[in-house]
Amino acid sequence: MNVNEQYLVDVIGFNAVERSMLASIFALAARRDPGFVQYDPANTVSGSADIYLVDAENPEALSEFKMLSRRANLPAVMIGSNADSLGFPLLPRPLQWARLLQALEETVTASGSSAGGGASNDEDGTLPLGHTLSASSAGRTNAPHNSGFEGASAHKRAAGDTVLVVDDNASVRMFMKAKLAPFQFEVDFAETGEEAVGLTGQREYACVFLDVVLPGIDGYQVCKLIKANKHAIKKTAVVMLTSRSSPFDKLRGSLAGCDEYLTKPLDEDRLLEVIAKFLPSSRKRDKSRSRQQ
Repeated sequence: MNVNEQYLVDVIGFNAVERSMLASIFALAARRDPGFVQYDPANTVSGSADIYLVDAENPEALSEFKMLSRRANLPAVMIGSNADSLGFPLLPRPLQWARLLQALEETVTASGSSAGGGASNDEDGTLPLGHTLSASSAGRTNAPHNSGFEGASAHKRAAGDTVLVVDDNASVRMFMKAKLAPFQFEVDFAETGEEAVGLTGQREYACVFLDVVLPGIDGYQVCKLIKANKHAIKKTAVVMLTSRSSPFDKLRGSLAGCDEYLTKPLDEDRLLEVIAKFLPSSRKRDKSRSRQQ
């Protein structure tokens, strides 16, 4: 598998909640190497999807995929408990982003190495998929436009997004480092509130993950100080990460100006959703929608 490739994934079926979660997954998956971007036929210049994600428990989705696959052997990942998975990898519900991305990567790899998984390789040696976008070709051929997901060139520009994790617990810092690493964020760490305030005064962060209980000034005070910066209000999201889950604590976080309040132990899918929500590209889309309403 070549470095910096981007694959378009056509999503067939799924309810509104799962589609929202998949949107979050693909918003981040586009940043990976290889990247996976949701295919949008209405906004794609030409070509077709490289891989299909199918709701195996939805008869209409299965029927649609079977019709598509009559024309060619298409790589796919099935979601659900339906025994009729057509011989493709089958992942159980609920959707879990880590397992899903692993299945997509394995399916793409298998399609590229096995003649039985699809058409034979092209003369130029590319994978036997609908089309594979490299960093040099994305954005001028089959990359989706205005679909809410970034092509490889934009992916490279976005790779400089910086995140700050503020927690005096080394285990939490390492956990966050591991979860953010696959998506090519630059990650800074702070162990005290004072250190966090100093860093936010020096750098522009897309998101600050902030513990409440810290040595020195607490997370609520840190959040207030960050949000006191008018520039930070527009550019920086503050997400509280804390074991304090009472309604009163969440109210204090809201009053301090935090954008989200996550309780420990962290739910990985919820964490993924929040990270995707506060990507700079996502914040721009939300602002654009609000102006249109």
